Amino acid sequence: MIRHAGLVARLVGGRWRGALIEGASGAGKSDLALRTLEAGFRLVADDRVVTFASDGRLYGRAPDPLAGLVEIRGFGVVSEPALRLAEITLVVRCVEAPERVERLPEPRFEVVLGVSVPVFDLWPLEPAAPTKIARMLEHLGVAP
Repeated sequence: MIRHAGLVARLVGGRWRGALIEGASGAGKSDLALRTLEAGFRLVADDRVVTFASDGRLYGRAPDPLAGLVEIRGFGVVSEPALRLAEITLVVRCVEAPERVERLPEPRFEVVLGVSVPVFDLWPLEPAAPTKIARMLEHLGVAP
C-alpha cells in the first residue's frame, strides 16, 4: 500500500524505528522531515511511502523512483542518503495550527495492514517538533 507521507527513522534500542509523517498537501511534512534529519534522524522516504507488514510489524520504504530524494520547497528535489527501509512504530499527523494539538491526549491507534500503530497529532512548524518525535519513539518502548 502506498501512503502520501514521509518516513524518517532513528536508531533506538539497536533498531531503526520510523515515524510516518502524514498530512494534507502543503502541511509541512517535508519541512518537518528535513528538520528531523538535522536532529539526527535518517530519511527513509519523502512524499510517498510503500508500506507492508511482516511478522506482525509494519515497515515502510520509498518507491524506487523516489529513493534517496527529498523535496525542499522553494528550492527543488535533492539527493539525501537514505535507509532502504524501517519499521514504522509511530504515525505523526501534521495539523494546521498549534491549538489543534491536545495537551494530554488519550492514546490513539490506527490499524495499518493489520498492525496497530500509535498516532499523535503534531504541529509540524513547532521548533520542538523533531525533538518531540524523538521522545515519542524513545518512550514508546522497543518491541523484542
